[in-house]
Amino acid sequence: MKLAVYNVENLFDRAKAMNLDTWEEGRPILEKFAALNGLLGQLHYNPADKTRMAELMRDLGLEKSDTGPFVILRRNRGGLLRRPKTGGILIEADGRADWVGSLELRDEPVNEHAMRNTARVMIDLGADVLGVVEAESRPVLAAFNSEILPALGGSPFRHVMLIDGNDERGIDVGLMSREGYPIGAMRSRVDDRLPNGQPVFSRDCPAFEVATPSGARLSVLVNHLKSKGYGGTAAANAKRKAQAERIAAIYREMTDKGDSHVAIIGDFNDTPASAPLAPLLDGTDLRDIFTHPAFDDGGYPGTYGLCNAANKIDYMLLSPALFDRVRAGGVFRTGMWPGLRPKRWEAYPEVGRPADAGSDHAALWAEIDL
Repeated sequence: MKLAVYNVENLFDRAKAMNLDTWEEGRPILEKFAALNGLLGQLHYNPADKTRMAELMRDLGLEKSDTGPFVILRRNRGGLLRRPKTGGILIEADGRADWVGSLELRDEPVNEHAMRNTARVMIDLGADVLGVVEAESRPVLAAFNSEILPALGGSPFRHVMLIDGNDERGIDVGLMSREGYPIGAMRSRVDDRLPNGQPVFSRDCPAFEVATPSGARLSVLVNHLKSKGYGGTAAANAKRKAQAERIAAIYREMTDKGDSHVAIIGDFNDTPASAPLAPLLDGTDLRDIFTHPAFDDGGYPGTYGLCNAANKIDYMLLSPALFDRVRAGGVFRTGMWPGLRPKRWEAYPEVGRPADAGSDHAALWAEIDL
């Protein structure tokens, strides 16, 4: 069987703030969105909270309307705020129970060329089981599977599963599998909590049990750990470390119960030597597919951007019994922007500029004899 993982960076629609030319342009918007969302969710609003809410709303373009360039404030019932004729914003609610509504990021369609190149990667991988990172929702993933893949000459997957996670931006993780590889038991970890009551996982850490035609069982955990670029560095590192510790604990629970074929895959947003990932990479017997003698990295050690060593952030970690059954593996970069002088790898002809790339991430794959 062929197991693969791919960060698709959204399929049809993506938050406008995440779709700008550079990450640095969108980062302040996303940070202010998160800060305002956090304040709006509080049970009680004190005067300082109200002042800060008004400031953030102004910065997000909501001073004159509930629709800003990057966010929408939906007010269904109750009195959250008032906009005096003299200008400004006055927060009238004293807490979350005083109004019904939500703060949401505005979406825009993904570049059509990028969408089609994402599909080409999914087709050309030829995976029997494919972990997907940054998909908007199960209905979107199912529609992409049934409509876009066949339109480009591919065969749709038989099974498509995605459980909504904790990220408000619509970037979730899921699993797709072919006929003969049904998805059985599933377990979500969206409710796992840190000591401070916050969710452990930025998205989710779902575990999928997949059966193979031979009758073997494979457990696949798909992950997308906390990003380095969203929020303060220290807080992001601490969150990513807590996530790595929790994944390691889940893995040990599974192996203690007799699961021997376990794969932990996805975008971990950090490098192999990083301290936040040490509990998972050094504190367990999981093996990185990059270290297998049959694995071909294509001449570059990374998986993101220009694929330098500092850009190895996507992973396929296998339990020892599964690692021993690997017969081949590699990095699929054909849907990525290859650079210009010189081109680092052969890309699809349709990848004429960075915006046309299927993703900034490479896909990883492994042939496993089960």
